[in-house]
Order: sequence, then structure tokens, then C-alpha cells
Amino acid sequence: MAGALIIIAGLGKADFAWLDALRRLHYPPERNRVPAHLTLFRSLPPSAEPEVRRSLSRAACAPAPDAFVSGVMDLDGGVALKVASLGLQDIHDDLASQFHGLLSAQDLGRWTAHVTIQNKVEPGEARKLLKQLQSNFEPRTIRIAGLQLVRYLDGQWEPLASYAFR
Repeated sequence: MAGALIIIAGLGKADFAWLDALRRLHYPPERNRVPAHLTLFRSLPPSAEPEVRRSLSRAACAPAPDAFVSGVMDLDGGVALKVASLGLQDIHDDLASQFHGLLSAQDLGRWTAHVTIQNKVEPGEARKLLKQLQSNFEPRTIRIAGLQLVRYLDGQWEPLASYAFR
């Protein structure tokens, strides 16, 4: 059976390397099965793959949206870095309207752009990392290179397609 489709924002190489290193450092290794990522949609039906591919191809015809890491987010049992990007929000909203009727309950909810660097840890451990990251936090511009389509397969991701911004 084919797994759900996931859409992520492709990060620039240097920004991906930085965020993935943070994730590898702080995410429980036994649960860290995918690299650092910025998810736009978590669960689209596999049957919609042709439509999703067409939509992502059209969306990537635009210039890359400006984006920056704007803060540290408390996930209760983890920590994420919040990403601010009006352009990426517009892309998300446009895709959400195109995927009307295909979105899961989770994808219908409010979207907050972020990259999770720690999750599924004891609250005390998460609070410690949250305070550490907040104490020396500085906003940082990041590059959004494109959109990526992956398939969820038993906790892993199968890359399907990448769409670079113009």
C-alpha cells in the first residue's frame, strides 16, 4: 500500500546542514528517522500524486520566498525553530485551496512554519534546551530553495520529486 504524501520546503544547502546538525545533536537518535525539514502538508492521499505534482510545479515557477528563523518554539516535549516567511505562507495557503477536499484534519489546522530539532523527550530536557537556545538566539535568514514531495513509508521518507524555485 502506498504511503501518504508529504510536502516540505526544500532548504538551501548551508541552512539544511546547520538545522540537520542541530536535529542530530538534540533529537533522540532512536527516533530521528528523517532529516531536518520544514513541513507544509503532512498527509495527502497517494491517489492525489499527479495533481500534487502539477500544483508543486506551478508553485515553483515563482521566485524563492524570503524566510528567516524568527524564534524558538516550545513543543512541550521538544523544541523547534520558528520560521517566518510571508511568501511561504502564501504558497501554503494557495496550495491548501488547491487541495480542498484532500487535506487531513491536521493539515486543515493552523499552519506554523517551523523546523523541529528536538521531540519526544522528557519535559525537563526540552525546557533545558529551550532556555539554552533562547539565551543566545539571533534571527537568521534562511534560503528556501524549492518544494519537495516525499512519500511516508514505515517511518521513513521516499523522495519523489523536487521543484526548485525560479
